Amino acid sequence: MTDKPTVALLGTGIMGAGMARNILKAGLPLRVWNRTAEKAASLADAGAEVADSPAAAVAGADVIITMLRDGDTVAEAIHAAAPGLREGQVWAQTTTVGVRAAEELAALAQRYGLIVVDAPVLGTKPAVEAGQLLVLAAGPLQARELLAPVFDAVGRQTNWLAEDPAGAAASRLKLALNSWVLTVTGGTAEAIALTRVLGVDPQAFLDAISGPLDSGYLRNKAAVILEENWDPSFSVSNAAKDADLIVEAGRAHGARMYVAEAVSARMHRAEELGHGEQDLAANYFASFDPGDTSAGGG
Repeated sequence: MTDKPTVALLGTGIMGAGMARNILKAGLPLRVWNRTAEKAASLADAGAEVADSPAAAVAGADVIITMLRDGDTVAEAIHAAAPGLREGQVWAQTTTVGVRAAEELAALAQRYGLIVVDAPVLGTKPAVEAGQLLVLAAGPLQARELLAPVFDAVGRQTNWLAEDPAGAAASRLKLALNSWVLTVTGGTAEAIALTRVLGVDPQAFLDAISGPLDSGYLRNKAAVILEENWDPSFSVSNAAKDADLIVEAGRAHGARMYVAEAVSARMHRAEELGHGEQDLAANYFASFDPGDTSAGGG
């Protein structure tokens, strides 16, 4: 290995593409692959080597990063990468997959002789583009030095937790964080929907909560709704997936996630109404019947 680790990034959607650009800005050699090839091809101009398969991407890489939709797609990519894998490669699994899948992926890493780090990230499109993600990481000490320049490139901070990634410590914490984020987003959308149907100025609601009840994230999502700017920083469909993971994890460990269940229902309804690829604040539309003019623009 050279002083700069060679990185293979599998998955170049909104999050993966932002991570890729910051890895390149840090001067690290990078190979990328994406199931939809066009999304990876755009990174060639930034200096990435675009691979036509996961196996080609990981061959000879020091670090493998997965940033895909869910646990199943991550597992599929690693199985497809098998011909290019070698024992001892470090795999930073950054997709939010939940507890059960994180444990299954740790077992998959063992099968292929990979050193896996459970490393979900917290942040949306603006944060990933600015290299300001929060990286939650659980994995062996031997992987930390190698991953340091990679995590520094994509994040503002890395929180190292347990050494054993099979315990999914980072994925467990990520679900708790996402539970709060989704609660705030769902609550914000529903409160603004209520102001609309009651004939209350939404700005009056925002003025009234200034102080202890306020939060920057609430303000951010309220602005998305009021400005009707649905460009996704994180999509409704992905939020629905994460809400389902929270409900599943709670149930599996003896807790009912009533709020997460409600948020999941809101996200899935918004998805069914055609808002799946819009910003997760578009769960706002779940409060209305299709075509209801009181909802505002779509």
